[in-house]
Amino acid sequence: MNTLKAGDKAPHFTLPNQNGEMISLAECLKTGPVLVYFYPKALTPGCTDQACGLRDSKPQLDAKGVTVFGISPDPVAKLKKFEEKHGLNFHLLSDEDHAVADAFGVWGEKKFMGKVYDGIHRLSFIVGTDGTISQDLTKFKTKTHHETVLEALG
Repeated sequence: MNTLKAGDKAPHFTLPNQNGEMISLAECLKTGPVLVYFYPKALTPGCTDQACGLRDSKPQLDAKGVTVFGISPDPVAKLKKFEEKHGLNFHLLSDEDHAVADAFGVWGEKKFMGKVYDGIHRLSFIVGTDGTISQDLTKFKTKTHHETVLEALG
């Protein structure tokens, strides 16, 4: 796993959101920075805590001009359920073949309860309008991820 770091160019991508609309990183960067956060699985406790913290921080993120992309390998239909169940107010993007996760270096070996498998590592990136990663966020708790993001944005 070769995870991207601050200073690296973010890979350009277009993925379907929870409504089936194709969302492009390049297009969203025209209006301001983008928070790209990777999470393992919609509708699970940790991922829900993380998403709801960002949902509740939307006014502060909007004030900084930040667009939020939550990316997981879940299908569009599951992302729609996640959005509706928790009133999420940002793009949830479906990366079913994990190509974008691979490009960011967040897909790799994981261990859970003695089992080894491949999956998404919970990491976040703030991408500046020039397409360069300005912050790579690797150490945070799901319940306070939004606070880490706001602190990184200054």
